[in-house]
Amino acid sequence: MTHHETITADLYPSLTYEDAPAAIEWLCRAFGFTRRLVVPGEDGTVLHSELSFGNGVIMVSSTRLKGDRACHSMSVFVADPDAHHAQAVPAGAEVVRPLTDEEYGARGYMVKDPEGNLWWFGNYRPGAHWTSAETSTGASG
Repeated sequence: MTHHETITADLYPSLTYEDAPAAIEWLCRAFGFTRRLVVPGEDGTVLHSELSFGNGVIMVSSTRLKGDRACHSMSVFVADPDAHHAQAVPAGAEVVRPLTDEEYGARGYMVKDPEGNLWWFGNYRPGAHWTSAETSTGASG
């Protein structure tokens, strides 16, 4: 995968950790992932990150929902997050993060399905910022 290549999949797993910075380091060291983008949050947390492995990508962030111990979620690319939101909420999806314009250029929202699984729907695909992130942070695996 070149530094200028963007992932074109529509589904990519997201993992949350109590200590996301340590998890990112461990995933790179232990499993051979390559750190592509890390968006730091407050108090040493991670708002968003993208780690590649071959032509796949996972996203890792710090746990954000109080009392919610979810360790995974599904992120889905949708071209029009607002229209998707207008369909999902009336169908019973429980909003846990409202439609938001993120710092890294995405617009999306997070909901729970009837079994409590977390889903993020937005107009972002991993890879869009890898070159600039690698240049500014020296990020690598």
